This record gives sequence, structure tokens and C-alpha cells, in this order.
Amino acid sequence: MHRCVARLLAACAAAFVAALPAHNAFAQNRDIAGARDYPGIGRFGGSVITGYQTRDFDAVRLQAAAFKDGQPTDARTLEGRVTRIAYRTGPGPSILEVSRNFENQLAKAGFDTLLACNTDDCGGIPFSEKIDALPIPAMWVDGFDFRYFAGHKKQGAADVYAAVLTSKNNDNIYVQLVVTVVGAMENKMIDAAAMAKGLGDKGHVAIYGIYFDTDKAIVKPESAPTLAEIAKLLGGQPSLTVFIVGHTDSQGSFERNMTLSQQRAEAVAAALATTYKIPRGRMKTAGLGFLAPVGSNATDEGRALNRRVELVQP
Repeated sequence: MHRCVARLLAACAAAFVAALPAHNAFAQNRDIAGARDYPGIGRFGGSVITGYQTRDFDAVRLQAAAFKDGQPTDARTLEGRVTRIAYRTGPGPSILEVSRNFENQLAKAGFDTLLACNTDDCGGIPFSEKIDALPIPAMWVDGFDFRYFAGHKKQGAADVYAAVLTSKNNDNIYVQLVVTVVGAMENKMIDAAAMAKGLGDKGHVAIYGIYFDTDKAIVKPESAPTLAEIAKLLGGQPSLTVFIVGHTDSQGSFERNMTLSQQRAEAVAAALATTYKIPRGRMKTAGLGFLAPVGSNATDEGRALNRRVELVQP
């Protein structure tokens, strides 16, 4: 019964997608804005990136062994810097061909295989349901037809894991690559006293505890502690006015990054005014895009430093 229901749901979803107009996001023919291949791994020829997410610190589930009796035998929760990339490849290649290309490339990059399995060998639907996948339409997972790979390598002192999930929908092959660099969370909290000192000493202070999704300008809920400290700073010095300046890394066009950095600065000011009742007139906003880097945009670490909000005292 479970298999029949799942088959029916998959068929309905496929029919829905097939009925959508060609200009719909499901039928995109170019990478989504701000997306890029993972360095040293790349993509299967002819693919487009349908989903992209990078987080300086996140958790991800990885299966290092096949299921037994419907249950995981070596499930690992990894924490660190996580990059998730989903691809769509048009009709033609098989799931195995696309997956093997990724597996071969990961081997060249130094990853040792932990697990490589097809649907039934992995554990079928129960296995597929325990994999963290980007949402539809970025990634499609058919629990009856998929391949999974997990690998590990040492990169200096760090453990790096890669997982590749390959499946199919409407003759299109979908792949999700997840790379996790295991590491402790960097303490990015800065309190009101440290902000005041930074403004007093240098006239500006970098804030790293305000979070946005890739290519978005909506302040995420986990930014609340840092926003509260900014509000405490401004609330404690009623005469203080500041510029809130947005900064990005160099991924994407110059124009997009200038716009995005301005929008993010405005979103921070709006949150402070709405939630913490800081008078909007005390906060001016600006966006500098990637014009004032504090790290190299050629590395993940440098780009992470460049993605920030700064408070600047006039």
C-alpha cells in the first residue's frame, strides 16, 4: 500500500509539472541567481543549477551505510560550513551516468567512498526519506529510483564530507550535492559595549550576527540577539546616529550586489525601527556591494568575512 500511494503521489506531481508553462521556474534554462559550482567538483555537462544554499554554520544528515530493516545503521549529523547545490540535467543520460561522473570527480578531489548504493541496496523509500533535500522544484527525489553517494576526506585538520543524491522526474535527472566542512561555530556575537568601543576607536564596526538567505534581503529570525544588541547600543545613546552599511561577496553581478547590499541595510534599519522602536531618522542606510572587502573573494573564508553589515558613525 505504501508503495502504491507513493507512486500515485509521484505521478500526480509529475503531471502537475508537465502542465506548467515553459516560462515557469520549473522549466528554467539557466542557473539561479548567485549560484555557482563547488570549487574542484563542477557539474555534469548541460546541467543548470536549480537550488543553491551556503551557510557558514548548519547541520546536515549524512548516511554512511545502507539501511537494515528500514532503519539507519550509520547515520551521522554533521555540523559546520554547509553548501547545498541542486542541478537538473535534461533527458538522455541515466541516473547512474550522472552520479558516476560526480563520484569520479569527488575521487579525484581526494574523497574516499563511505557509501555508494542504488535504490534497493540503500534501503528504498525509508532511506530516501531520511535524506535532507532542497525543496521542490529545486530538487526532486523519487523514492523508487535514486542513487546515493557519501564520501569523506581530510583537508588539513578539517574533516570534509560530500553527499550526492541523484534521482529522476519527467525524464530529467536531478542531483543534489552537499559538501560539509566540519567545524565549530564561530562566535559572531558582539554586544553593545563592543559595538560602542568599535565606533569610538575606528568609527565603524563589523556585525556578523545578522543572517540572510543567499541572494535575499529578509532578515532571518536567528538575527534577533544581534539586533537586540544594536538596539541596546542606540537606546543607551539617544544622540547617536549611525549609517547601516550592507556588504556582499563578489558572487553575482556588480549591479545585483549593489542593490542587494542596499536592500539588506534597509531591512536591518526597518527591523530596528519596527521591533525595537529605534527612530528611523537616527539610521541612514547604504550598500557598497563588494567594493570594501575585508577578505579575499577567491576563498570561502574570505567571502564569509565580506558578507557583513557595518555600523558607521558619521
